[in-house]
Order: sequence, then C-alpha cells, then structure tokens
Amino acid sequence: METMPSLEDRADFTDADRGFVGTVPEGRIKDGSGRVVWDFAASAFLDGPCPDTAHPSLWRQSQLAAKHGLYQVTHGIYQVRGFDLSNVTFVEGERGVIVVDPLLSVETAAAALALYREHRGDRPVTAVLYTHSHADHFGGVRGVVDEGADVPVIAPAGFLEHAVAENVYAGTAMNRRSIYMYGAELGRGPEGQISAGLGVTTSTGTISLIEPTVSIAVTGHEETVDGVRIVFQLTPGTEAPAEMNFYLPDRRALCMAENATHNLHNILTLRGALVRDPRVWARYLTEAIGMFAARSDVLFASHHWPTWGTEELSGFLSQQRDLYAYLHDQTLRMLNQGMTGPEIAESIELPPALARAWHARGYYGSVSHNVKAVYQRYMGWFDGNPAHLWELPPEESARRHVEFMGGRESILPKARASFEAGDLRWTAQVLNYLVFANPGDTEAREMLADVYTRLGHGSENGTWRNFYLQGAAELRGNKPANTLDSASPDVMRALSTEQIFDTLAIRVNGPRAWDTRLTIDWILTDLKEEVRLSLANGVLTQSSHHAGAVADLTLTMTKPQLLGVITTGSLDGVHADGDPGVFTTLLGLLDEPDRDFDIVTP
Repeated sequence: METMPSLEDRADFTDADRGFVGTVPEGRIKDGSGRVVWDFAASAFLDGPCPDTAHPSLWRQSQLAAKHGLYQVTHGIYQVRGFDLSNVTFVEGERGVIVVDPLLSVETAAAALALYREHRGDRPVTAVLYTHSHADHFGGVRGVVDEGADVPVIAPAGFLEHAVAENVYAGTAMNRRSIYMYGAELGRGPEGQISAGLGVTTSTGTISLIEPTVSIAVTGHEETVDGVRIVFQLTPGTEAPAEMNFYLPDRRALCMAENATHNLHNILTLRGALVRDPRVWARYLTEAIGMFAARSDVLFASHHWPTWGTEELSGFLSQQRDLYAYLHDQTLRMLNQGMTGPEIAESIELPPALARAWHARGYYGSVSHNVKAVYQRYMGWFDGNPAHLWELPPEESARRHVEFMGGRESILPKARASFEAGDLRWTAQVLNYLVFANPGDTEAREMLADVYTRLGHGSENGTWRNFYLQGAAELRGNKPANTLDSASPDVMRALSTEQIFDTLAIRVNGPRAWDTRLTIDWILTDLKEEVRLSLANGVLTQSSHHAGAVADLTLTMTKPQLLGVITTGSLDGVHADGDPGVFTTLLGLLDEPDRDFDIVTP
C-alpha cells in the first residue's frame, strides 16, 4: 500500500520561502479595460488548516504554489513566482536582464517585470529565452519586450511549429477542456478550486508571441548573451515536443525547464495533447545528471521552487528520472503480460522511496492516467477485447444499460445506497448512464453532481479535483463559457502558409462537401509563394504543382491580407481573377468550432 510522506515535513516550505525579496501590495492584476486577470487574494483561504473538503497533500501543495513574489535563486538569478501558472526567471547580464519564460499573459508578465525592476533597478531586457512550446512560457512576452525592440529571442528547434500548431489545430477543444482541468472558472476556496498542482491556475489575460530569432538545434550548443554563458540541452519529446534545459556555468545554476518539477507531470494532459514519451524523458534526465548535476549548486525550473545543493539536486533529478522510467517500464512489462491500461493503473504501485518523495506525488499528472497514456502510446485505444471494438456510442449505450439494469426507478435507489456507502467510483459510472440516457433527469444530475463533488474533495490530484468540481457545476446548470483564445493575433501571424490552409481543411464539413469540386490559387507576393487549394471528396488539398491547369479563382495578396481573408471571410482589397463565388462556396462548406460544447452531459 502506497505510503504518503509525513505532513510534518516542512523542508519544501523552507525552500519555497528562501530568497524572498518582496511582492506587490495590490491584490489583483488587471488588463487595460479593468478586467481582473490574476487575483492574489483569492488564495488567502489557504493560510488556514486543511478542511475536510480537500486532500491534505493537495492542500499542502496548494499552499506552496500560492506563495508569490520576487525570489533570489542565486547570484544574478531571480524568479517571480505565483503571478501565473508558471514562473518567470530573470538572469542578470552585463547590460540588462535576460527574461526566461515570460508567463502566459501580457498583463501578468508586465507586473512581474515591474516587481523585479522595483527591487533590482530599471534594467533593460536584453534577451528572451523560451524553454519550450507551451503557451504559459511565451504568452506574456509582449509584457516584457517593447514593440519593435531589437532583442534576441532564443528557443529550441521546432518551437514555432509546435507552439502554433497546438494552439490552433485542436485549440478549441483543448481550450474547452482546459477550463475543467485548471478550474479557472470555479470559485476559489475550500469547497472549490484550490490549485492545479503545477501552479495556482492559469491567468486570463492576453496571449502574445514574438517569433524566435535564435534556434538551438543541438545539445552542447553554447551562447553568450549579454555576457552570460549559456549551455543548452535539447530535450524534444519530453514534457513538450520542443523543449530544452540550460546550464549557466558561471553561476553553477541549472534550469530544467518543465522536465523536473515538484510533482509527477503528465504523460498525457487531461486537456488533451500528443502522448509524451516517458522513455526519452527519463533518458534526457539521465543525460542532464551526467552533463550538469555535479557542476551545479542550484536547480530551478519553470514551475515551483528551486532545489539547492549539489547532492540534493542530484538526488532530486535521479528520483524524477526513476519516476518516469518506472511508469514506462512497468506499464510495458504488464501490457506484455496481457494487462490493459485500466488494469495496470489499478495494480501498479510506486517504489517506497518514490512514494515517500513529495516531488513525485501526482498533483498534476497522476500514476493512474499516466499509465493509461503509456498504454495508449504503444497500443492505441483498443485493448484487444472484441467487445470493445465496435461499442455503441455513449448516449445509445446509456439507454440500453439503463433498460437492462431495470430502468431509472430501479437504478436510483441502488445508486443512492452505493453513494451513502462511499462506493463513489461505481456510483459515478452508474449515474452517468442515467444522465446520458436522459439529460433532463434533474434528480440523477443532482446526485451525480454530489458524487463528483465528493470525488473532487477527496482527490490529491489538482486537475482531477478541478475536473470533478467543474463537472458538478455543469450538471447543476453552471456551464462555464470558454473565454480563453489561444489562437491570438500573434499566434495566427506565426502560422506558416501551410498551417493557415490546414486551419481551413480541418473545418470542411466532409459530407456536405462530397460532391463539390473547386480550385483556388493563392499568390502571396510578400512570401513569393503560390499555393493551389483543391476541394474534392470532402478533402481540401494544398499543392504547388498543378500541370498548368487553370484554377476556378486566383487570389493575389500578402500574408497579412491572407490572415484577414481567413478571419473575416471577405475578399475586400484582394485582387481576384476568376469567379469570386468559388470562395463563397468554400466558406459555406466550413463549420464553425463550438467553443462551449458540453463535456459531462451529451
């Protein structure tokens, strides 16, 4: 049976407070219109003892995550923590300061830089460094770099492609689910959202992007930026598809990006993403230990607090490495014995040394859903059982289950008895059938909401808690609106031509377009590119070769005009040869994504 570390252990609190310089007196960060995008005071309730509506371990982690202000990591390195889901790091150089991972929102990043300058002087920003391609590590960049400023922007190879693709291709669905994952729309408090484990929650400000000017393509690459020597370690396919750690030899300081933080991370995040590779993740951690650990006095990351001391940080990295390697290897061992993902998730236990390490706890990722992700990476969605090969869709399956179980009047009393007996997982499964069979069944919805609330309050994992509690809110009619738009103007401008046209292709309503044939040539004068879009069989194909065949419509424009055409659906100001009605036809075959689709109800 897994053993939790002692709650009397306060070492992490000492480390999280170490180097504190100061914080802001204001309780909120607002955007230009006065809308609150970050609220420090909302976490004040965490100063009290853990209530019975929260898991003591998650309460402890949330207290640590809620600490905010400017902290000194070591000589010439500072972090602002608790101003967003992530940290921003300031590395002081000869002329100014290098900004590492400028948070998710412009507003929170600007507030963090202002706090740094208040205590360290009005140093100019001399470079920006993105450790990886997730938005909470680049979205605030225009809050720290003035428009038109000529500063290098450093990122790992592949950064731009992955940063924009993740936020655009499946961005609508990911953003919708991220509301449930991070609990940003839940009320903060002992009954509601207390944190996301990795940090408090996501800010709700403006997401920006400045394209990198320096791409790091190989491990061992060294740059001197504003007099600061930086050695890079590329780690693609770990926590992000494009990611890198870096080492500051003159400061004996190692930044592990998001590859080693004070929790078990996600192999597959609940908001949705590509499945990550824990095998290479563990190998890159081994490489980092060999390259940097013995030469480092402090380790810091893009989330949480640093680890000081060569022995301590070496042990931390080794346990983090063993954590991902163990989940990978043991899942493979058991799947090769014929076990499925859910079966492995129920039976696997961490080694005692890892189970007793606070930084290996499942506050953000979990052993349960990470094991299922490893199974999915190797084996896909199908577990080999023919009964699962062609199952009925959820709503019809629910109606049949309800009928076979004796109908609603038979199920509800049994479900209530299971709930009162504390058999919450089974109760949730049964009541979910009732809700999907009849979404208007208010009694079943309310009971299922009670079950989700109880499951959330008992969860050690912050993202599980948020999903359960937001699911309960949806069942009670409090469905949150999706206010997050990761496809910001900066992100859209960073799309390649191919990616722009991909955004059209994934919106084509296939059945409605089956019998439509059309071709449009797009001539982009500023990029000197020509692309032909061809629609046939419900598929929008792009190519640069068309054997001289004349298109139905030829459009000549610049890339900024192209983005305007895609955004507005208007050809105003664009030179058109041929039939403009062809473009209108194409627009009529595109579906609009549903930003507010239901999640826990059909």
